[in-house]
Amino acid sequence: MNVTTNAYQNLELQPIAGEWRRGGSDRTLTLTNPYDNARLLEIPQANRADLDAAFDKAQEAQSVWAAQPAAERAQVLHEAVRIFDQRRDEIIDWLIRESGSTRLKASIEWGAARAITLESASMPNRVHGRILESGVPGKESRVYRKPLGVVGVISPWNFPLHLTQRSVAPALALGNAVVVKPASDTPVSGGLLLARIFEEAGLPAGLFSVVVGQGSEIGDAFVEHPVPALVSFTGSTEVGRNIGRIASGGSHLKHVALELGGNSPFVVLADADLEQAVNAAVFGKFLHNGQICMAINRIIVEHPLYDAFCQRFAARVRELAVGDPNLMETAVGPLINARQLEGLQAKIALARAEGARTLVSGEARGNILPPHVFADVTPAMDIARNEIFGPLVGILRADDEAHALALANDSDYGLSSAVFTASAERGARFARGIRAGMTHINDIPVNDDANAPFGGEKNSGIGRFNGDWAIEEFTTDHWITLQHSPRHYPF
Repeated sequence: MNVTTNAYQNLELQPIAGEWRRGGSDRTLTLTNPYDNARLLEIPQANRADLDAAFDKAQEAQSVWAAQPAAERAQVLHEAVRIFDQRRDEIIDWLIRESGSTRLKASIEWGAARAITLESASMPNRVHGRILESGVPGKESRVYRKPLGVVGVISPWNFPLHLTQRSVAPALALGNAVVVKPASDTPVSGGLLLARIFEEAGLPAGLFSVVVGQGSEIGDAFVEHPVPALVSFTGSTEVGRNIGRIASGGSHLKHVALELGGNSPFVVLADADLEQAVNAAVFGKFLHNGQICMAINRIIVEHPLYDAFCQRFAARVRELAVGDPNLMETAVGPLINARQLEGLQAKIALARAEGARTLVSGEARGNILPPHVFADVTPAMDIARNEIFGPLVGILRADDEAHALALANDSDYGLSSAVFTASAERGARFARGIRAGMTHINDIPVNDDANAPFGGEKNSGIGRFNGDWAIEEFTTDHWITLQHSPRHYPF
């Protein structure tokens, strides 16, 4: 930390409708460290009455906030950035203890969340309307850009701080109010810490609520509620589809921003720098144990490099440090929970049963699953067809460049992707053929810049986050005309 500060206290309380209080449900969430199962917090959960209070207060506070000068809203965001810096160690410590992040990953996530907060501080002064020509004599035609109103955010457990903040910060900066429902595994780093930061930064009370509650009690109600104009969700495609159905099929139609599952291809063409491709593949797959929507899910290697890549990649993976996430040298730490571990162990067994050749494996210890690498994977295998979300990966052989592109596109998902080649222009041509929202040449698919569009195609989602694209998502157009001289009507 740059300045010594007292750590935030009483994080078992929730910021609901302008005050920190206990949730009204009779259920309690026990929060534990996924590495050693140490108890972190007991949080009385929110109920439907808490949810209603949060949305109602947000609606009340939003119009006053939207009317504030752009400079005042920007100042709150700049102050939040200062607090991010001041409380860096405290934030990173929570990410390690609550989400099982390695110290490296937690530091990367802190940086990403800080970056989107800083980017958002510029947004109040980047919103602009338009003057349109009119075919009616004496008419002035204007388009105003204004906030949507209240934004509901449902955030995930894998990058909880950043994937919450990338919706919260732009939404607030642009004059909206926000209510967050964080994942039950990460309510502190996925919501409660951010609420404390914005409160300390001077955000008016009631504009930002966090409701920590079970999906069975407040999940559907969060989306169905008449107040939020947009629901921003990051998570699985299955849940995202349900949110889309509720948002479009209820009595209150609303916008949705859905960032869903991925099956990122990592393509290595025959002219690629083998050593650099291997290094990138190791990091792009095993950062945060592969629990990243845009992590490498399939490695596709053109035939001339296939055997050498498999050999070198497996050797590098065996060298990874596995264990305590608090140590800077640890590359692979714990999975988020035992349920996730069980699902991945089933995928390992299925990969073997389907004929994949094991190159690297190991036995689980607690929630820690060592890396698993499989070769001779075919497109029909489960490990190639479905999102893995863990430290497992399969390597597919491509006959040539055209076959590599066909394999890369052989998926219902289209979030991120990558291709390695000695020719940047060849890479650009290849990238334009990939049906995905994002493609990176001679780099990993795990990229997220605060000013660049983040989002996917196909079953990977709807909408874009970051930069000008976030401004589009969290505001709406209002067409207003002024008839300056009397208009002649035909009857």
